[in-house]
Amino acid sequence: MDKTTLRNKVRETLAMINEEVYRRQSKAVVQRVLQEPYIIEANTIGITISNQPEVDTILLIEELWQLGKKVAVPKCHPKTREMTFYAIESFAQLETVYMHLREPIPERCELVDANEMDIILVPGVVFDRLGYRIGYGGGYYDRYVLNYKKGKLMSLLFDEQIVNRVPMEEHDCPVDIIVTPTERIDCLAHRGASENG
Repeated sequence: MDKTTLRNKVRETLAMINEEVYRRQSKAVVQRVLQEPYIIEANTIGITISNQPEVDTILLIEELWQLGKKVAVPKCHPKTREMTFYAIESFAQLETVYMHLREPIPERCELVDANEMDIILVPGVVFDRLGYRIGYGGGYYDRYVLNYKKGKLMSLLFDEQIVNRVPMEEHDCPVDIIVTPTERIDCLAHRGASENG
């Protein structure tokens, strides 16, 4: 199945999750993430402001602030297809831009360099256990993480977003860890087993 068909199929499945299940499962993911050693040890965490039906990151951001973590969120630049991250201490530092996305207001925030972030939480629609993903089609994260050398890449998703295999392209950057309501997937270990097998 090609990327577009897979993306549409999973998006249709996610759209059928009712509000109560969405809230419960998002909360389960957040609770798992907060126990993740890479999150516990991190000082600065890169994270997207979610839009339903993505796992609710608002809940997670509030918890990270409580823990004294520095939270950096991305701003997309459509003309260049690039992203920059800014630290936010309040949701009042966000504005709603195209496609109902909430992004930082640069004048009200501090710019954060890629390699200042100890971990980046990467969004996406479809994933496999090797960590390969199908995003929303803009390619922002694939470009951004090419220059990210410091820490780990993690994705938060619902079990419905995992498939056996995502079609890979040369420029694709897989994530290292996936957290769902029911499991933690060590994609690095899966990739190692796949290369050795």
